[in-house]
Amino acid sequence: MYYLPNILFAITLIIGIGFFANNVCKLFRNIKLGKDVNRTDKKSERLKNMLIIAFGQSKMVKRPLSGFLHLIVYVGFVIINIEVLEIIIDGLFGTHRIFQGIFGINIYGFLIGTFEVLALLVLLAVIVFWTRRNVSKIKRFLSAEIKGWPKNDANYILYFEVVLMTLFLTMNATDVPFQEAGVGNVISQFLSPIFDGFSRETLHIIERSAWWFHILGILVFLNYLYFSKHLHILLAFPNTYFANLNPKGQFTNLEAVTREVKLMMDPAADPYANPIENTENQIPEKFGASDVSDLSWVQLLNAYTCTECGRCSSACPANLTGKKLSPRKIMMDTRDRLEEVGKNIDANGGVFKDDGKQLLNDYITPEELWACTSCNACVEECPVNIDPLSIIIDMRRYLVMEQSAAPKELNMMMTNIENNGAPWQYSQQDRLNWVNED
Repeated sequence: MYYLPNILFAITLIIGIGFFANNVCKLFRNIKLGKDVNRTDKKSERLKNMLIIAFGQSKMVKRPLSGFLHLIVYVGFVIINIEVLEIIIDGLFGTHRIFQGIFGINIYGFLIGTFEVLALLVLLAVIVFWTRRNVSKIKRFLSAEIKGWPKNDANYILYFEVVLMTLFLTMNATDVPFQEAGVGNVISQFLSPIFDGFSRETLHIIERSAWWFHILGILVFLNYLYFSKHLHILLAFPNTYFANLNPKGQFTNLEAVTREVKLMMDPAADPYANPIENTENQIPEKFGASDVSDLSWVQLLNAYTCTECGRCSSACPANLTGKKLSPRKIMMDTRDRLEEVGKNIDANGGVFKDDGKQLLNDYITPEELWACTSCNACVEECPVNIDPLSIIIDMRRYLVMEQSAAPKELNMMMTNIENNGAPWQYSQQDRLNWVNED
């Protein structure tokens, strides 16, 4: 019976981490449904991006208030959870504050004192965040896509933060030996008087209860991440590392189109030179993207990394002028469709069964796609280097090259270029007539 708490703790830890590992496998499986793209070049530049943007939060602080508050929550939560290592060791081996014996009371007191100050700052930042989302009328939090689950999800994570930080401070405030030592209890000492009059046995029960609920809360939080936009806590690092390093505005070429153009430009080229590419049973390459499997794995990683902060949409000129396009919705729709495909695969023994749906039309409409000005404002604003424009361009390619469904104005322009060598509807012979005008 003496070891029962340690056994229960070990079982709880195994279940929590095992469920998380299973979800991580699903996550990787879903991302790998995308087409392959090489992002292994310029390793030093990629590492620099990850350290500065994901770890250093450099793009977050471009908006000082929200950036500073996010930095507090980010740093506070990461540093405070270093204590989780101590909790795990204590839980498995039945020790109590084992790091105090390892580091000494002064160093340990400094660490716990720092954790307590950060916990208080996190609580204050969370209150401000909750107010901004639910009381202040900030436009980017009032969009149509931030209704129902997305709004609730944002609030749930704030409630999680409040509960975890409160449990941490309560645990310290009711730990009698810790309070009697008087080292490191910089915040909890002011909470300790709340429990005056309680016996040492009662205080021990409260402290143990807070300890258990704290670690259980962390395991629940860890497994909740997969279902939440807060997956960016983990994915921001690989996402910034594998981000596109080409100049903004430089679009990728389709290999199939490039090959065809080269054949047309070279009279001596033999279109049957490569028998592998010209077998009768070969399925022609699909131009552009109509569903998530047509996108690259980096674009799917982007979708899972989206923080739903709305900075992209708040900077989008199409969105600001009242058009239907919202870059944030593009990413949210891509992730929702990818999750739908993943559940389809799970339900059909690891094989996708056609459900008669796709990303185009069922989630994202052509009206949204053609509203984009391709200005890259969304890419510039994203705090974790997500690229909604690349998805928009690929889906436009599908509309134009597979369905000939470009807007009338664009079709007219392309026809004029084909016939007249210019976007305007007049003969090439008349192109210099303006020179003769008085």
